Amino acid sequence: MKDFKELDKRNINEVENDILNKWKKEDILTKTIENRKGAKDWVFYDGPATANGMPGLHHMVAKFIKDTFCKYHTMKGERVLRKIGWDTHGLPVEVNVEKKLGFSGKNDIEKYGIKEFNELCKETVWDNENAFRKLTEEMGQFID
Repeated sequence: MKDFKELDKRNINEVENDILNKWKKEDILTKTIENRKGAKDWVFYDGPATANGMPGLHHMVAKFIKDTFCKYHTMKGERVLRKIGWDTHGLPVEVNVEKKLGFSGKNDIEKYGIKEFNELCKETVWDNENAFRKLTEEMGQFID
């Protein structure tokens, strides 16, 4: 029976990379927004990922579910605008920095310097940004 196209026999990573590169080259996300001008807008405001740790399976599952709704509305012909946030999750970041520095409370932070501590917290937030961007791209989530 030859009703179905045979699946690609290459390694799954190669197939996925080819698909992702094609989507990127063809700028699929932008096209799905531009070719629906005048259509009903469906706006998705996505809560930010936690910036104080590496992405995990729970992030991927949440991102997959969110992206499914966006792609569903796109397939319905709607113009889907995705607004993704980024949050520094202040307290968890501060706790992680305190642990890194071996601090045990407010007095240690004040001795270190509040300004210096805040700067280190701001820097720490970006430690995992690339990992989140890579996960988002590799799983094929469309975000603008």
